[in-house]
Amino acid sequence: MSQPAQSQEVPGVQSEMDPVPDCGEESYVGSGRLTDKVAVITGGDSGIGRAVAIAYAREGADVVIAYLSEDEDARSVAEHVEKAGRRCVLVPGDVSQPQHCRDIIARTVEEFGRVDVLVNNAAFQMNRDSIEEIPDEEWDRTFDTNIKAMFHLVKAALPHMGEGGSIIGSSSVNSDSPSPTLAPYAATKAAIANFTASLAQLLAPRGIRANSVAPGPVWTPLIPATMPEEKVESFGQQAPLGRAGQPVELAPVYVLLASDEASYVSGARIAVTGGSPIL
Repeated sequence: MSQPAQSQEVPGVQSEMDPVPDCGEESYVGSGRLTDKVAVITGGDSGIGRAVAIAYAREGADVVIAYLSEDEDARSVAEHVEKAGRRCVLVPGDVSQPQHCRDIIARTVEEFGRVDVLVNNAAFQMNRDSIEEIPDEEWDRTFDTNIKAMFHLVKAALPHMGEGGSIIGSSSVNSDSPSPTLAPYAATKAAIANFTASLAQLLAPRGIRANSVAPGPVWTPLIPATMPEEKVESFGQQAPLGRAGQPVELAPVYVLLASDEASYVSGARIAVTGGSPIL
């Protein structure tokens, strides 16, 4: 299975992709597993974050969507959340800026009074064939967006997160099987997995769980916005299942980790890779 060759400007727009990713808009059915929880989801306008937001709302959660600048995609998510009978707060801005991370949490507390679930999902990557081709500012942006933001968000959220809280980091199959052309991105994804494992131990006495999800190739706007067209066309074919995953196929794992059903699941890294093992 393949997608047509295509490209977009960073950060990418979901509605302009061919095919448009399936984020569960028509298929995800909730069953009250997150009733009245308050969830913050970064990168929640499209791709995996969008699928998670729709699933969380249909499971009964109110959601705060942090996103960069993709207003149309974000408003579309809000419509799905509100159609499910839940509240949605949209917070645009750049999570690579520490103050904006703090502002996201402050807005959440202002609107809802607490944070029950924090999904650290926003990410940046670029394909480069050699280290020399990676601009210094691109290296810094990748780390600022992918892992430093997680630190600042967690630090800001913890005073407002009680027992039973859940922190979820979006890692990657690249965390231990790095693609050489995604070196900065892969390094941050390994850091997310490692940082999450530390959090699980640090926060256990407070009754707060921390886990990460390791997706394989998933069809999201990051792909046509950051990869050469020929790689976009073959994207996902390297997975044992022979195709890219759809964001909706990730959502159930994020639901489980956010739910009270996973009360003894902490420190885990769950692979959703289409068959590629992680260590």
